[in-house]
Amino acid sequence: MTFHGFDTRAIHAGQEADTETGAVAVPIYQVSTYRQDGVGGLRGGYEYSRTGNPTRSALEECLASLEQGARGLAFASGMAAEDTLVRTVARPGAHVVIPSDAYGGTYRLFARVLSSWGVEFDAVALSDPEAVRAAIRPQTVAVWVETPTNPLLNIADISALAEITHAAGALLVVDNTFASPYLQRPLTLGADVVVHSTTKYLGGHSDVVGGALVVAEPELGERLAFHQNTMGAVPGPFDAWLTLRGIKTLGARMDRHCANAERIVAELVEHPGVSQVLYPGLAEHPGHGVAARQMRGFGGMVSFRLVGGAEAALAVCDRARLFTLAESLGGVESLIEHPGRMTHASAAGSPLEVPDDLVRLSVGIEDVQDQLADLRQALPG
Repeated sequence: MTFHGFDTRAIHAGQEADTETGAVAVPIYQVSTYRQDGVGGLRGGYEYSRTGNPTRSALEECLASLEQGARGLAFASGMAAEDTLVRTVARPGAHVVIPSDAYGGTYRLFARVLSSWGVEFDAVALSDPEAVRAAIRPQTVAVWVETPTNPLLNIADISALAEITHAAGALLVVDNTFASPYLQRPLTLGADVVVHSTTKYLGGHSDVVGGALVVAEPELGERLAFHQNTMGAVPGPFDAWLTLRGIKTLGARMDRHCANAERIVAELVEHPGVSQVLYPGLAEHPGHGVAARQMRGFGGMVSFRLVGGAEAALAVCDRARLFTLAESLGGVESLIEHPGRMTHASAAGSPLEVPDDLVRLSVGIEDVQDQLADLRQALPG
């Protein structure tokens, strides 16, 4: 049966009732190898769990359905997914365009790992399509997009970048972690590959680490699957099961994340100790129009800058109580962090260094009045 609604697919895609027992939840196939009916006689196509596992297969099918792609592949972490993708599509001498405010871990991967392998990169403001066009070289194999970006929440026009990238014969890769497939589906806008840290909104409960790739074309999916198996950075069956369980409530959670974030943003913009609020849902945000066009909602991530500089930003992080001081994002609980000294410390001293007066919130799904009360007591004055 074909399911059309997002929430229906999140609950049912790849998750039919078990044929042996009728169990409505996908079983955790905690197994490393599988009995064969004679040499090469595989039951269900499974031989060894690095190559394929039924629980992981269910997750991969569900991810492909949610992103409306040809194939999904699950990994042990978002960084494992990114590394596998680049090593599949690039060779020494290749070039990649990345965001000028990319996630610190992505920047570290390109600057300190892939560069030693011979992959070159340029960091460009992806909100400016003409700057992207100018940065593309004959050796460019991919344009790597985050939208919204982490942590400055800039917006890139996926459709416009797809046209520019494809005209150059390169792939458009979109990290969709911040938006989740509930709010944004880049493949339908022309992207070739979607990247996720499934640790975040897809898992949703801060209890599992994982990553994923979803592709528009089966041929690229086959190449990636070969490298997924060969390089081996796959999730275990219990991690796949936890992620799959989290996905079932993704739509309901994202609605609450967005609603709470909008209430918090409305208060932050009026606070005298806050110099700037970064949130694509604000009409004055430079990417608001594009975000409104390509996103279902504006997300649960909020960044803001403090009048008192780094000292004030660190003090807010220290005084917060309901907002837990921690890295990561996208869980049901609210988190607060200082990107310059935490998630983006690897970009310090580089052109991608983030402002030291910046605080990033991952707005959870607690009662918004409790969230607001915590922020009021944590903010200066």
